[in-house]
Amino acid sequence: MTTHSNKGTALITGASSGIGAIYADRLARDGYDLILVARSADKLRDVAHDITRRRERSVETIAADLTRHEDLVRIADVLRTDASITVLINNAGMGATAPMLDSDIAQMSALITLNVHAPTHLALAAAPAFVARGTGSIVNIASIVALAPDLLNGVYGASKAFVLALSQSLHHELAGKGIRVQAVLPGATATDFWSAAGTPVEHLPQDIVMSAEHVVDAALAGLQQGETVTIPSLPDLADWETLDQARKALGPNLSRSRPASRYGLAA
Repeated sequence: MTTHSNKGTALITGASSGIGAIYADRLARDGYDLILVARSADKLRDVAHDITRRRERSVETIAADLTRHEDLVRIADVLRTDASITVLINNAGMGATAPMLDSDIAQMSALITLNVHAPTHLALAAAPAFVARGTGSIVNIASIVALAPDLLNGVYGASKAFVLALSQSLHHELAGKGIRVQAVLPGATATDFWSAAGTPVEHLPQDIVMSAEHVVDAALAGLQQGETVTIPSLPDLADWETLDQARKALGPNLSRSRPASRYGLAA
Protein backbone atom coordinates (compact mmCIF):
# COMPACT_ATOMS: atom_id res chain seq x y z
CA MET A 1 0.00 0.00 0.00
CA THR A 2 1.37 3.40 -0.94
CA THR A 3 1.73 6.02 1.76
CA HIS A 4 1.56 9.74 1.02
CA SER A 5 3.31 10.94 4.17
CA ASN A 6 6.75 12.46 3.68
CA LYS A 7 9.63 11.78 6.01
CA GLY A 8 12.23 13.51 3.89
CA THR A 9 14.66 11.96 1.44
CA ALA A 10 16.83 8.86 1.83
CA LEU A 11 20.10 8.71 -0.09
CA ILE A 12 21.08 5.09 -0.74
CA THR A 13 24.38 3.96 -2.24
CA GLY A 14 24.68 0.67 -4.07
CA ALA A 15 20.97 1.01 -4.82
CA SER A 16 20.76 -0.74 -8.20
CA SER A 17 20.29 -4.26 -6.80
CA GLY A 18 20.33 -6.46 -3.72
CA ILE A 19 20.14 -4.90 -0.28
CA GLY A 20 20.29 -1.34 -1.63
CA ALA A 21 17.34 -1.86 -3.97
CA ILE A 22 15.29 -3.43 -1.16
CA TYR A 23 16.09 -0.46 1.10
CA ALA A 24 14.83 1.79 -1.69
CA ASP A 25 11.55 -0.08 -1.92
CA ARG A 26 10.97 -0.24 1.84
CA LEU A 27 11.84 3.39 2.51
CA ALA A 28 9.62 4.57 -0.35
CA ARG A 29 6.82 2.46 1.13
CA ASP A 30 7.42 4.12 4.49
CA GLY A 31 7.09 7.66 3.11
CA TYR A 32 10.58 8.68 1.98
CA ASP A 33 11.57 10.22 -1.32
CA LEU A 34 14.76 8.74 -2.70
CA ILE A 35 18.14 9.58 -4.17
CA LEU A 36 19.59 6.36 -5.56
CA VAL A 37 23.31 6.07 -6.24
CA ALA A 38 25.14 3.29 -8.09
CA ARG A 39 27.52 2.80 -11.00
CA SER A 40 24.95 1.52 -13.50
CA ALA A 41 22.64 4.26 -14.78
CA ASP A 42 20.48 1.70 -16.60
CA LYS A 43 19.90 -0.46 -13.52
CA LEU A 44 19.17 2.62 -11.42
CA ARG A 45 16.57 3.76 -13.93
CA ASP A 46 14.88 0.36 -13.77
CA VAL A 47 14.73 0.47 -9.95
CA ALA A 48 13.50 4.07 -9.99
CA HIS A 49 10.80 3.34 -12.56
CA ASP A 50 9.51 0.37 -10.58
CA ILE A 51 9.41 2.30 -7.30
CA THR A 52 7.78 5.36 -8.87
CA ARG A 53 5.10 3.14 -10.39
CA ARG A 54 4.33 1.20 -7.20
CA ARG A 55 5.09 3.66 -4.40
CA GLU A 56 4.35 7.05 -5.98
CA ARG A 57 7.43 8.67 -4.44
CA SER A 58 9.93 11.09 -5.96
CA VAL A 59 13.01 9.14 -7.04
CA GLU A 60 16.22 10.75 -8.31
CA THR A 61 19.08 8.66 -9.67
CA ILE A 62 22.77 9.55 -9.74
CA ALA A 63 25.20 7.31 -11.61
CA ALA A 64 28.47 7.42 -9.66
CA ASP A 65 31.46 5.17 -9.05
CA LEU A 66 32.38 5.77 -5.42
CA THR A 67 35.93 4.50 -5.99
CA ARG A 68 36.45 7.64 -8.12
CA HIS A 69 37.30 10.70 -6.03
CA GLU A 70 35.35 13.13 -8.19
CA ASP A 71 32.20 10.98 -8.01
CA LEU A 72 32.53 10.56 -4.26
CA VAL A 73 32.90 14.33 -3.78
CA ARG A 74 29.83 14.88 -5.95
CA ILE A 75 27.67 12.66 -3.72
CA ALA A 76 29.11 14.20 -0.55
CA ASP A 77 28.13 17.63 -1.87
CA VAL A 78 24.54 16.41 -2.31
CA LEU A 79 24.49 15.30 1.32
CA ARG A 80 25.80 18.67 2.48
CA THR A 81 23.47 20.83 0.42
CA ASP A 82 20.16 18.97 -0.01
CA ALA A 83 18.19 19.94 3.09
CA SER A 84 15.51 17.34 2.37
CA ILE A 85 17.87 14.43 3.11
CA THR A 86 17.14 12.78 6.45
CA VAL A 87 18.63 9.31 5.91
CA LEU A 88 21.93 8.05 4.53
CA ILE A 89 22.22 4.34 3.74
CA ASN A 90 25.91 3.56 3.20
CA ASN A 91 25.38 0.27 1.38
CA ALA A 92 27.79 0.26 -1.58
CA GLY A 93 30.56 -2.23 -1.05
CA MET A 94 32.82 -4.87 -2.53
CA GLY A 95 33.51 -8.37 -1.24
CA ALA A 96 36.27 -10.95 -1.50
CA THR A 97 36.41 -14.60 -0.52
CA ALA A 98 39.87 -15.67 -1.69
CA PRO A 99 42.69 -15.90 0.89
CA MET A 100 44.81 -12.77 1.14
CA LEU A 101 47.85 -14.58 -0.23
CA ASP A 102 45.87 -15.29 -3.41
CA SER A 103 44.48 -11.77 -3.72
CA ASP A 104 45.39 -9.08 -6.22
CA ILE A 105 46.66 -6.00 -4.42
CA ALA A 106 44.98 -3.61 -6.87
CA GLN A 107 41.64 -5.31 -6.20
CA MET A 108 42.23 -5.10 -2.45
CA SER A 109 43.04 -1.40 -2.76
CA ALA A 110 39.80 -0.82 -4.64
CA LEU A 111 37.95 -2.78 -1.94
CA ILE A 112 39.40 -0.56 0.78
CA THR A 113 38.48 2.56 -1.18
CA LEU A 114 34.86 1.48 -1.59
CA ASN A 115 34.32 -0.22 1.78
CA VAL A 116 36.29 2.17 4.01
CA HIS A 117 37.00 5.51 2.37
CA ALA A 118 33.62 5.99 0.68
CA PRO A 119 31.35 5.39 3.69
CA THR A 120 33.66 7.48 5.86
CA HIS A 121 33.60 10.38 3.41
CA LEU A 122 29.81 10.25 3.06
CA ALA A 123 29.14 9.84 6.77
CA LEU A 124 31.37 12.82 7.54
CA ALA A 125 29.51 14.84 4.91
CA ALA A 126 26.09 13.82 6.24
CA ALA A 127 26.74 14.13 9.98
CA PRO A 128 27.33 17.91 10.23
CA ALA A 129 24.45 18.54 7.84
CA PHE A 130 22.11 16.34 9.90
CA VAL A 131 23.19 18.03 13.12
CA ALA A 132 22.51 21.43 11.58
CA ARG A 133 19.07 20.26 10.42
CA GLY A 134 18.33 18.69 13.80
CA THR A 135 17.46 15.26 12.41
CA GLY A 136 18.95 12.38 10.50
CA SER A 137 19.91 8.71 10.45
CA ILE A 138 23.15 7.17 9.19
CA VAL A 139 22.97 3.45 8.43
CA ASN A 140 26.23 1.70 7.58
CA ILE A 141 26.07 -1.79 6.09
CA ALA A 142 28.88 -3.86 7.61
CA SER A 143 28.96 -7.67 7.89
CA ILE A 144 29.22 -10.40 10.49
CA VAL A 145 32.85 -10.79 9.38
CA ALA A 146 33.47 -7.58 11.36
CA LEU A 147 33.22 -9.92 14.38
CA ALA A 148 34.80 -12.95 12.72
CA PRO A 149 38.09 -11.97 11.05
CA ASP A 150 38.94 -15.65 10.48
CA LEU A 151 36.13 -15.90 7.90
CA LEU A 152 36.47 -15.00 4.21
CA ASN A 153 39.18 -12.62 2.99
CA GLY A 154 41.09 -10.75 5.70
CA VAL A 155 41.05 -7.40 3.90
CA TYR A 156 37.30 -7.64 3.45
CA GLY A 157 36.84 -8.57 7.12
CA ALA A 158 39.07 -5.69 8.20
CA SER A 159 37.11 -3.24 6.06
CA LYS A 160 33.85 -4.29 7.73
CA ALA A 161 35.43 -4.11 11.20
CA PHE A 162 36.29 -0.51 10.31
CA VAL A 163 32.66 0.17 9.37
CA LEU A 164 31.50 -1.25 12.71
CA ALA A 165 34.02 0.82 14.69
CA LEU A 166 33.18 3.95 12.72
CA SER A 167 29.48 3.45 13.44
CA GLN A 168 30.04 2.92 17.16
CA SER A 169 32.21 6.04 17.34
CA LEU A 170 29.68 8.12 15.40
CA HIS A 171 26.90 6.90 17.69
CA HIS A 172 28.94 7.91 20.73
CA GLU A 173 29.51 11.37 19.29
CA LEU A 174 26.09 12.05 17.75
CA ALA A 175 23.49 10.33 19.94
CA GLY A 176 23.23 13.38 22.19
CA LYS A 177 22.56 15.55 19.13
CA GLY A 178 19.50 13.57 18.06
CA ILE A 179 21.20 11.72 15.19
CA ARG A 180 20.69 7.97 14.90
CA VAL A 181 23.58 5.78 13.78
CA GLN A 182 23.23 2.08 13.03
CA ALA A 183 25.64 -0.58 11.83
CA VAL A 184 23.95 -3.56 10.14
CA LEU A 185 25.87 -6.84 10.21
CA PRO A 186 24.25 -9.29 7.80
CA GLY A 187 25.42 -12.86 7.49
CA ALA A 188 25.39 -14.61 4.13
CA THR A 189 22.73 -12.91 2.02
CA ALA A 190 21.18 -14.08 -1.24
CA THR A 191 22.47 -11.36 -3.57
CA ASP A 192 24.92 -11.04 -6.47
CA PHE A 193 27.57 -10.07 -3.90
CA TRP A 194 28.79 -13.66 -3.65
CA SER A 195 29.34 -14.21 -7.36
CA ALA A 196 31.20 -10.90 -7.62
CA ALA A 197 33.30 -11.87 -4.59
CA GLY A 198 34.29 -15.21 -6.12
CA THR A 199 31.96 -17.73 -4.46
CA PRO A 200 28.43 -18.10 -5.88
CA VAL A 201 25.79 -18.10 -3.14
CA GLU A 202 24.55 -21.46 -4.44
CA HIS A 203 27.77 -23.00 -3.10
CA LEU A 204 26.90 -22.03 0.49
CA PRO A 205 24.82 -24.13 2.91
CA GLN A 206 21.36 -22.74 2.33
CA ASP A 207 20.46 -22.81 6.03
CA ILE A 208 22.90 -19.92 6.61
CA VAL A 209 21.68 -17.76 3.68
CA MET A 210 19.08 -15.03 4.35
CA SER A 211 17.08 -13.19 1.71
CA ALA A 212 17.89 -9.53 1.11
CA GLU A 213 14.28 -8.72 1.95
CA HIS A 214 14.57 -10.28 5.40
CA VAL A 215 17.91 -8.54 6.02
CA VAL A 216 16.49 -5.11 5.24
CA ASP A 217 13.22 -5.67 7.11
CA ALA A 218 15.15 -6.77 10.22
CA ALA A 219 17.56 -3.85 9.89
CA LEU A 220 14.72 -1.33 9.67
CA ALA A 221 13.01 -2.92 12.67
CA GLY A 222 16.30 -2.70 14.57
CA LEU A 223 16.68 0.96 13.67
CA GLN A 224 13.14 1.62 14.88
CA GLN A 225 13.96 -0.17 18.14
CA GLY A 226 17.02 2.01 18.68
CA GLU A 227 19.70 -0.60 18.03
CA THR A 228 23.16 0.76 17.28
CA VAL A 229 24.30 -2.65 16.04
CA THR A 230 21.81 -4.91 14.26
CA ILE A 231 22.67 -8.53 13.50
CA PRO A 232 19.58 -9.75 11.62
CA SER A 233 20.04 -13.45 12.41
CA LEU A 234 21.03 -13.12 16.09
CA PRO A 235 18.22 -14.62 18.22
CA ASP A 236 19.08 -12.89 21.50
CA LEU A 237 20.29 -9.29 21.60
CA ALA A 238 21.76 -10.03 25.04
CA ASP A 239 24.52 -12.03 23.33
CA TRP A 240 25.71 -8.91 21.51
CA GLU A 241 25.35 -6.84 24.68
CA THR A 242 27.51 -9.34 26.60
CA LEU A 243 30.24 -9.10 23.96
CA ASP A 244 30.08 -5.30 23.94
CA GLN A 245 30.19 -5.12 27.74
CA ALA A 246 33.24 -7.41 27.78
CA ARG A 247 34.95 -5.05 25.34
CA LYS A 248 34.16 -2.06 27.53
CA ALA A 249 35.39 -3.90 30.64
CA LEU A 250 38.88 -3.96 29.11
CA GLY A 251 38.94 -0.16 29.14
CA PRO A 252 40.70 0.56 32.46
CA ASN A 253 43.61 -1.73 31.58
CA LEU A 254 44.14 -0.83 27.94
CA SER A 255 46.45 2.09 28.68
CA ARG A 256 48.62 2.20 31.82
CA SER A 257 51.98 3.64 32.77
CA ARG A 258 53.73 0.24 33.15
CA PRO A 259 53.66 -3.07 31.28
CA ALA A 260 51.56 -5.84 32.83
CA SER A 261 53.35 -7.98 35.42
CA ARG A 262 52.81 -11.10 33.30
CA TYR A 263 55.67 -9.96 31.05
CA GLY A 264 58.15 -10.26 33.94
CA LEU A 265 59.80 -6.92 33.32
CA ALA A 266 61.65 -5.05 36.05
CA ALA A 267 59.75 -2.20 37.69
